[in-house]
Amino acid sequence: MKVRIRFTKLGSMRFIGHLDLMRYFQKVMRRAKVDIRYSEGFSPHQIMSFAAPLGLGVTSDAEYVDIDVLSTEDSVKMTERLNAVSNDEIRILSYRQIPDDSKSSMSLIAASDYIVAFREPALEILKQHFKAADEQTFWMAVTEKLAEFYAQEEILITKKTKKSEKEADIRPLIYQMQFRESAQSHFGDVVFEPCVFLRTSTGSEDNLKPELVMQAFFQYLGLTMPEFALQIHRMELYGKDPNEEGKFLRLEDFGWELN
Repeated sequence: MKVRIRFTKLGSMRFIGHLDLMRYFQKVMRRAKVDIRYSEGFSPHQIMSFAAPLGLGVTSDAEYVDIDVLSTEDSVKMTERLNAVSNDEIRILSYRQIPDDSKSSMSLIAASDYIVAFREPALEILKQHFKAADEQTFWMAVTEKLAEFYAQEEILITKKTKKSEKEADIRPLIYQMQFRESAQSHFGDVVFEPCVFLRTSTGSEDNLKPELVMQAFFQYLGLTMPEFALQIHRMELYGKDPNEEGKFLRLEDFGWELN
C-alpha cells in the first residue's frame, strides 16, 4: 500500500538539508513503529521518496514524502503516532493512501505556491531606489512596478551552466504574481507583512525558483539583488489535474483518508 504524508518544515529545521531530512524520517518511521516496506538485497532500506526538496533557509507548509507500508492504522491514528515522535517544527499534517499505480510526488509536481518577503538588505536598496516620502507611498510604488513586471510578454534572464551562458524566457513559468499587504502560513507559524505571492512552474522539466523571479524583478528595476534579500515560505505543491486541462491539484488530493 502506498501512502502520501504531508508535513511542515519550520523554524530551525529550515536549515536541515535533504539527506539529513531523509535520515530524520527514517528514524521517525522506526520510532512510530510504522510497518514500512524495505527494499530487498544486502543493504535493505525503507522505501520512501520525497517531493521537490527545499533550498536551505526556506520554510514550508507543504512538504511531502511517499512511503510503502505493509499494514497501517487509520489516518488520524497514524498522524498522531508520527507527531508523537516528531519535532514540533516538522509537523505531520496528513497521512493518505494513494493508488498503487500512482506516480511519485516528485514525478507529479507541476507548480508551487510561495510567499516571499523582502529582508532588510533588499528593503534598503528598494527604498533608496524609489525615494518615497513614507511607507505607504513606498509600497504603492513597489506594487505598481511588480504589476508592470508581471505584465511583460517575456522576462529574459541569463542562465549560467558549467560550460556556457544562455538566455531564457521565464515569463511562461510564472503562473501568478501579486503584492499582498500581509499573509501567513496555513497554520499561522510564519507571518509576512507585506509580501509577494508567487505561483511558479515546478518539476524536473521546468523548475523556476522564487529567488530567480525576484532577481529578475530587481534587474527590471536596474538593481542588483543583494545576498540574504528574501524570506521565502512554500505554501503548496501541486500536480496537474488528470481530469481538467490547465487545473492543478494539491499533492495530498491525489489520495484519500484512511478510516
